[in-house]
Amino acid sequence: MDDNQPTSVEPPDAELPGRPGAGRLVGALSWVRDLAFSVVIAVVLIVFIYQPVKVEGTSMEPGLTDNERIFINKFTYKLNLGDVRRGDTVVFWYPMDTTKSYIKRVIALPGDRIRIQHGQVYINGSPLVEDYVAERSRDPGTWAEGREVLVPPGDYFVLGDHRNSSSDSRSWGWVPRDNIYGKAVFVYWPLDKMGRVE
Repeated sequence: MDDNQPTSVEPPDAELPGRPGAGRLVGALSWVRDLAFSVVIAVVLIVFIYQPVKVEGTSMEPGLTDNERIFINKFTYKLNLGDVRRGDTVVFWYPMDTTKSYIKRVIALPGDRIRIQHGQVYINGSPLVEDYVAERSRDPGTWAEGREVLVPPGDYFVLGDHRNSSSDSRSWGWVPRDNIYGKAVFVYWPLDKMGRVE
C-alpha cells in the first residue's frame, strides 16, 4: 500500500450500492430507538421517582402560590432512604379523607414537644425561627390554649406557611408517617419561579 495515496472511509450511514435508502432506514431506526429509550426513562422518573403536581390554594404562600406546578420526590420517603425532617415541604394524604392530598411544611417530629403561643412556635421549649413565614401571613393565635403537646410516635405536626390562611395540624391534628408520600423539590411552572423549593 502506498502511504502517499489518500485513504477514503465511507460514512456508516451512507447508502450502499444496490440498497437505496439503507442509510436513511438505519438513521430512522436509530432515531426511533433513542426516542423510545427517552420515553422509558421519563416514565420511570415520573412513576417511581418524581411526580408533577399542581399547587391548589394559598396556604403555602409566599414560597408556593396557587396554580404553580412542582415536582415531588416520591422515591426517598417511599423506600425509607431519607427521614422526614423539620422544615421539609411534604405532600400527604389528608388524614380525614385519604382521597385528598395536601402540601404543608413539617414543623414537629415524633417525640417533639410543641407549643404555639401568640403565633410563636416553640419546639422542645425553644422558639422556632421561621424565615419562610412572611410577616403579613403570621397568625397571632394560640393553639391548644398555649399548652405544650407531645407529638405521638409515627406522627408529624404540619403547618402552612401562610398561617392565617391555612387548614393544618392546628385544626385537624397529626399526620401519620404512612400518609406522607412525597417531598416538594422543584418548581417548574411558571418559568419565572423555576427553581428549588425552599
